[in-house]
Amino acid sequence: MIPAIRKAYNEAFTKESYVAFLQELNGVHPGELDFRVAETPIFVPKDFTEKILDACESIVDIIVDPKFKELTKNAIPKNLQVPGDEAHSHFIAFDFGICINEAGEYEPQLIEMQGFPSLFAYEVLLDDVFRNHFTVPENFSCYLNGYTRETYIQLLKEIIIGNHNPENVVLLEIFPRKQKTRIDFYCTEEYSGIKMVCLTKLIKEGKKLYYLNEGKKTAIKRIFNRVIFDDLQQQTPEVQEKGKIFFEELEVEWCPHPNWFYRISKYTLPFIRHQYVPATFFLNEIKQMPADLENYVLKPLFSFAGQGVIIDVTQQDIDNVKDPENWILQQKVKYADVIETPDIPAKAEIRMFYFWKDGEIRPVATNNLGRLSKGKMIGVRYNKDKEWVGGSFCLFAS
Repeated sequence: MIPAIRKAYNEAFTKESYVAFLQELNGVHPGELDFRVAETPIFVPKDFTEKILDACESIVDIIVDPKFKELTKNAIPKNLQVPGDEAHSHFIAFDFGICINEAGEYEPQLIEMQGFPSLFAYEVLLDDVFRNHFTVPENFSCYLNGYTRETYIQLLKEIIIGNHNPENVVLLEIFPRKQKTRIDFYCTEEYSGIKMVCLTKLIKEGKKLYYLNEGKKTAIKRIFNRVIFDDLQQQTPEVQEKGKIFFEELEVEWCPHPNWFYRISKYTLPFIRHQYVPATFFLNEIKQMPADLENYVLKPLFSFAGQGVIIDVTQQDIDNVKDPENWILQQKVKYADVIETPDIPAKAEIRMFYFWKDGEIRPVATNNLGRLSKGKMIGVRYNKDKEWVGGSFCLFAS
């Protein structure tokens, strides 16, 4: 995206440096990095960053509006409503594809968003280790709004822990040590001092929750929630039974509350009108189906990680949908072949991290992650046996 910097980076790149980088990255929490890490970051020019932030802030305007909860009251499936809905989501992630518009200019296009945590801690480690092996251009940073490594970790810690002792706050997930993103959980433990706890290990006494902290029964006052119900519903009956704890009255604080996973999601897209947000419609509200269905994607509202998405839509696909109120039709975005690599160019996606501390009027952009792809979609299954693809991060020009 910045030709001179891309050219200099590619010419200086060596496989030896990349191998050494991966060895150090893997060595911090051995055996826990379970996805491919791309050979390069995404160098983002200032004007493009401003475009992304403009889109994010306009969406935040909708989210902070007092009417937003009423607007999204049907976003949460009836059987998945968790008591004690908090005032706001502590975390929001916005995913943008890097595209080319009709004028031949690079522009972001929103793909999805979620009121849910992402790889907030791992991205700190990735930036740290990258700087040990590669040259970062002057005045480029992965952090936004003046945040530094130290102030970013401090804010993350303050939001996760709240007014409690770290031992009374847990990162909750289903079999966290088996998740593909577990490297982030280990980094979260390291940076925040809290422990990861499996849903199946929770101890409930009345409305109170406990866990065994090195053998000692310890009260849980706050939950940094990483459980996704879509994943829970794929588990064994025993695990699903344990998951019913979510729907009981508990004396705990949520960070973020599980309901926000649905409130800020694909469900919100049809309410947004912005040049960097593709036109999106609830399928059951479309009076006249577009004649150019090939320029749209069909997405189920309540699925995760791209499951169920239909890219090449036909009228037959529309006719096959039995619950149109649970689907959206979204204008297709054309990813640009934006990252020059030694063979073919890669497409790229940028996820912007927004943090919302209790007491603040609105969330703030803090950091990011990037993903590179040479396949039909962003994701591991579309990029097997390819290089210069995988998880990455952006370095923004200041």
